[in-house]
Amino acid sequence: MARIDELFRYLKDNKGSDLHLAAGLTPRIRVHGGLMDVEGWSKLGHEELEAMLNEITDEEQWASYSDCGDLDFAYGLTGVARFRANFLRQENGAGAVFRIIPEKILTCEQLNMPKAITDLADLQKGMVLITGPTGSGKSTTLAAVIDRINTKYRKHILTIEDPVEFVHPNRGCVFSQREVHHDSHSFADALKVAVRQDADVVLVGEMRDLETISLAITAAEMGALVFGTLHTNSAAKTIDRLIDAFPANQQSQVRTTLAESIAAIVSQLLLPTADGHGRCAVHEILLRTPGLPNVIREGNTPMLRSIIQGGRGMGMCMMDDSLEDRVNDGKVSAEEAWSKAQEKQRFEQIIRKQGGTVPSGAGGH
Repeated sequence: MARIDELFRYLKDNKGSDLHLAAGLTPRIRVHGGLMDVEGWSKLGHEELEAMLNEITDEEQWASYSDCGDLDFAYGLTGVARFRANFLRQENGAGAVFRIIPEKILTCEQLNMPKAITDLADLQKGMVLITGPTGSGKSTTLAAVIDRINTKYRKHILTIEDPVEFVHPNRGCVFSQREVHHDSHSFADALKVAVRQDADVVLVGEMRDLETISLAITAAEMGALVFGTLHTNSAAKTIDRLIDAFPANQQSQVRTTLAESIAAIVSQLLLPTADGHGRCAVHEILLRTPGLPNVIREGNTPMLRSIIQGGRGMGMCMMDDSLEDRVNDGKVSAEEAWSKAQEKQRFEQIIRKQGGTVPSGAGGH
């Protein structure tokens, strides 16, 4: 047994999400958003940590890390979980971060997902973007939606990931799960051949560069249902980010293409629950309406707010409305919601009404 496996078991037993290792520091795990030291462990030296990391890599992976100072891969520990691993070099030597990937894929119902997100599994084509910062649960949400497709339909689902995270069983659907750098040179290379592989659904783990974004839009345009992720925090910023990835002389054409292919944008945040015993997802949801393509074509992203507010009956919602709903049902504290809100004054009023103290720096937003 690799020595590091003890830390993975500790992470799982203590309901942590991430394990942080760095030369010169005690191992730490992230629990409900905060970092805490691993009990019974002292500071790790550089050579000690390198030896631990070396144990769980093959020769090619270790050579790659030694050469460039970074390495991404997935590591599985039978009976515990799979882990998304990132090795790095930092000021004091070696470092690594491991994200736990639950062995069991949670369903949309188990995640208490809004119906509007659950229903994305019923789309036949177009581009669906799940966005949010690192650690906001994008992969978990996507896995649940893909699992619902797998349960309800008979389709070919192609996933392109770096590394492969959730491993889906073949139920109604046939899966081709491809790992970048292992099964394909890049996201773009895998996407180029996706349309020739008769894929009904394509999941792009991360849309990092112009070529990947362009090919994903093309796949959606050609009739596939494409799921992708971006590190943006609203529908408006997501559309702007996609357009801005292209040179100025191509942006008008891309707006037209994107207008026809965007099916939904879901922005997600994970907040600590008010009782301190878990985390709660909040969402901004934009769905396709007859008026959406025109707004995208004209570059009138401020109008997206009106589309979302007018589509509440369809399940659309602004992030601040979702935050207020979670405060009102007691899931999230008003102070926590204030820290993530765009319109902070809304939450300052709630905090005062509850007899709390408005956080310093408030006012004038």
